[in-house]
Amino acid sequence: MAGKGMFSRVREALFPSRKAPVQSTTQASHVREKLFGGNTKAMAAAYNVSPRTVERWIKGTRTPPQLSRAAERRWAKENTARARRGEAALPRPATTADRLGTDAVKAQTTERGRERKAKQLQQAGTFSGHSARIGRATTFEIRGSDAVRARDIHVNLTGEQAAALALAENEDEVRQIIGQALADYFNGGAYGGFGPDDFSWDENDFDVR
Repeated sequence: MAGKGMFSRVREALFPSRKAPVQSTTQASHVREKLFGGNTKAMAAAYNVSPRTVERWIKGTRTPPQLSRAAERRWAKENTARARRGEAALPRPATTADRLGTDAVKAQTTERGRERKAKQLQQAGTFSGHSARIGRATTFEIRGSDAVRARDIHVNLTGEQAAALALAENEDEVRQIIGQALADYFNGGAYGGFGPDDFSWDENDFDVR
């Protein structure tokens, strides 16, 4: 899946039997049928394209726009410069192909199925059986100073945190939940007073197991 983000990685980790198709033609077909009730016009309006374009995605005669190699290089170069300055990484620029991939992941699970999974996870207590790996986490305003944690951080997720991830609907919600998990992790050490917004990390250097 092009540009697989945190949301997609979380959903596939928590619902391993519900992995979304990789081919954009199948993704487009699933999204139209499961999220838009088979309505091509509704899907086209949501993606700000013509119905004919949606039909072409499904037939495979056209593919949703992806990030160009030049744009990918510019993004990587900028993040390298930001890392040297101790600044947070910029998220990868979103594309139509990315959105289709994310929507295809959403289409694989039902609301009832997610709620059922969340209830199961909540019952797990202090350790859900899932953990998050966050690479290059950067904390800000730590008692008035910046601190870079240039190493992988492994956080065991509680039942409540894993349940929240199962119900998350987008990248921002996932980032907030993981940010709070990081805050809980660091607040349990020698320091304290962290919140979910004190952390920033590269979405491509993240996964849930």
